[in-house]
Amino acid sequence: MNLPPELKYAKTHEWIRAEGDLLLVGITDHAQEQLGDLVYVGDVKVGAKLRAGETAGVVESVKAASDIYAPVAGEVVAFNEELAASPELLNQSPYTAWIFKLKPDNMADTAGLLDASGYQAAVDAG
Repeated sequence: MNLPPELKYAKTHEWIRAEGDLLLVGITDHAQEQLGDLVYVGDVKVGAKLRAGETAGVVESVKAASDIYAPVAGEVVAFNEELAASPELLNQSPYTAWIFKLKPDNMADTAGLLDASGYQAAVDAG
């Protein structure tokens, strides 16, 4: 499984990358593999204030639909509009195709997320 070590991961299969005072949020390689060919990414509400674990959007594939969750509490400040037209970018490059940007209420909350080996162990445990 491809897991960049510089990212943090949620057990719900999202990854985060800090970019200044914002977090880029996407889905993991494992998640996109489980979903299959993605046909829709959306329902992300810019301006929404979310608690950690709250639904931030949805991804749909030919096989299933899955919610995307906020890994930490914060405000959604951007949606990657490129994915609205080309959801397959998440299949092709899951760690460069971010879904939304989150301004966290407290950046220190990211310390509670998993590192690559912790996420791998969570996936292996099922």
